[in-house]
Amino acid sequence: MISISQEALVHAQQLMRDEQCPDGTFIRVGVEGGGCSGLSYKLTFDQTLQDGDQQFEDKGLKIVCDRKSFLYLVGTELQYSGGLNGKGFVFNNPNASRTCGCGESFSL
Repeated sequence: MISISQEALVHAQQLMRDEQCPDGTFIRVGVEGGGCSGLSYKLTFDQTLQDGDQQFEDKGLKIVCDRKSFLYLVGTELQYSGGLNGKGFVFNNPNASRTCGCGESFSL
């Protein structure tokens, strides 16, 4: 499962309102090659399911992930950080053995 913290949920819902996302919009998370640690996170709003997508619902929000990315993200919680080091969504990934300083990439 992939989950979302309460604070990240509030910010995601606000962004969806600000961007006037249509009903049925969900958060799509994923992983792609790149970044200083080898793999980087992706986070977008989407309305279209793809073949093989893994679907989760946490706190009333639908979260979708492609099958390959799910292998890297299982157990991850999407959080929101508003601290001095930056502001934005953060992946708390228990599978990552190493992360870069900015938190946008990781390795296993």
